Amino acid sequence: MARDGGEIVGTPTLSLFPALTGVRARIEDVVGDVSARGKAVAATLTQRALDLARKAGARTVDLTSRPDREAANRLYERLGLRARGSRVYRFPMEQGAAAALPRHGD
Repeated sequence: MARDGGEIVGTPTLSLFPALTGVRARIEDVVGDVSARGKAVAATLTQRALDLARKAGARTVDLTSRPDREAANRLYERLGLRARGSRVYRFPMEQGAAAALPRHGD
């Protein structure tokens, strides 16, 4: 996490997980306080997460970002992350969502 004085001004989440092809990593929720804008907090946090993933032996690091987060997307590209030609799918696990799954043979 990033601090300014005693105040927390930013946090990232780095997840590492084993896969058949090697260790993979994912950066989630790079969050910065409004007071930290323009101070390179998000860039520093993201770079630190990339460094930790590299030291852990991760073969790749994934990060998703909505297209409307233009400044964040420019930052990620400046840091060397590249957009992939894939889609992210989500299944909502709230009550009753499992009933919407098709059954085998339907």
